[in-house]
Order: sequence, then C-alpha cells, then structure tokens
Amino acid sequence: MEYDDVMRERASVKNYSSKRPDILMVMDCLEAANLAPTPGNLGLLKYTIVENQEKKDEIASACQQPFIANAPYLVVVCTNIKDAELMFDKRAKKYATQHAGAAIENFLLKITELGLVSCWIGAFSDRMIKDTLSIPDDIEIEAILPVAYRPTSDHTVQKRKHTLDARVFFEKYGNKFRKAKEKVRFADI
Repeated sequence: MEYDDVMRERASVKNYSSKRPDILMVMDCLEAANLAPTPGNLGLLKYTIVENQEKKDEIASACQQPFIANAPYLVVVCTNIKDAELMFDKRAKKYATQHAGAAIENFLLKITELGLVSCWIGAFSDRMIKDTLSIPDDIEIEAILPVAYRPTSDHTVQKRKHTLDARVFFEKYGNKFRKAKEKVRFADI
C-alpha cells in the first residue's frame, strides 16, 4: 500500500474480529514506533503488550470503553522521562509527549499497512491501569492501543478532516497570504 493510501485508510476502529493476529505483526508495529524521532535519542518509551483477558477487561473498565476488551492485544504505551529530565529539565515532559505522539502515529500507520485496525485511547484512569499492570508511579501512561483484525461487517472509515484553509499562515500568525494578494488554496493542491 502506498504511504498516502495508508494515511487515508487509517481509522479509529472500535469493532474487532475474533481472529488473532500473529504476535510478530504487533512486534513489526512496535519496530515502526521505534523509528519515530526521539529527544536526545533517548529510549523514553516503554511498551506493555497485554493478552490476558482479565487484564484487558480491567483496562477496558479503566478506560470506560468496553470495546477495548474485545481486541486480541492491547499495547500500553508509557514514557519514563528521568533521563530526559537530566538533559532537558522542564521541557522533558513536553518532548516526551511529542515523542510518544510520533511513535503512536508510526504504530497506527504500520497497523493499517498490515491490514490490522486500532483506536488511539487516551482517556483512562492512570491509577487503575498502573495497578493492573504493576507500572511504577513515576512512569507516565501515554495511550492504550488495541490491535486486531477488522470484522467483515465493519466499514468504519476515517472521519473527514478539517481543511487547512483557515489553519495555515505565512510569515506571521493569522496571515493567510503567502505574498501580497496571493492566497494559497489548499483545495487545489
């Protein structure tokens, strides 16, 4: 699949087939995540793969999103910013969050390329998930990523995105003109 096609095909899918992907496919997605830009080339991200149904049920409850428990795998993405704090002080958390977002997007795009589906889950009870997975208090949970095949009955597509017309500026915030009287029309691109 071409890269542009992968980006357009990726969607937040909440309905999963009972067919179990090979664990090596999950590892391929984690390899893609690992290629994301990282602050100071530090290994800030940690990943926990969850297959145990009881733990998946607890995580779904912590997210208040029952569909999560139906995925064969959950990948819990965490950051450990101790090393980044030594290097970047107060900006460490910001850099770690940016790194996590880039890695998660790589993961989601690879999932799409492999014919799998997921949904980026960012709302959850940190305490409940930390207790379920024995995650230390100083580790931040960034996201929960279900990994599954799409059932044949599901036809979820990516939601239409806002156009760039009112969101891209030139030379200063709010300026929609690249040069005097030359407005760029993104619909033509």
